[in-house]
Amino acid sequence: MASKQRSKTNAKNASPGAAPAARNSTGDTFFGWDGDVLVVNILGKPAASKDAIGKPKGTQLKVSVTAAPKDGKATDHMVRFLAPLFGVAVSDIEVVFGRENVNKQLRIRSPKKLPPVFDSEAS
Repeated sequence: MASKQRSKTNAKNASPGAAPAARNSTGDTFFGWDGDVLVVNILGKPAASKDAIGKPKGTQLKVSVTAAPKDGKATDHMVRFLAPLFGVAVSDIEVVFGRENVNKQLRIRSPKKLPPVFDSEAS
């Protein structure tokens, strides 16, 4: 029942196949907090020319990685790329869903810092 309720809540803001939006106090956005865990919805771009965090696109954050999209290797590379940007160990990032899909959700345990794109969304 919770999944039906979640999909109704975010259906108007999500594109087909997009991850449900995490919610924070400012409304629908690409991230939210679950206690000390940061929940981030990602729109991945594998086989990019460089590893980079892009701009939010609706309820997802664009993240490009150089790794090819084969057997979840691009997602594994993304986690290794993001860990130092959040000041956490790779083991502190959980891929909730989307390991072999461009639409994914990550849970980052107790991030020590946030990339600048989070500052613009928090205000």
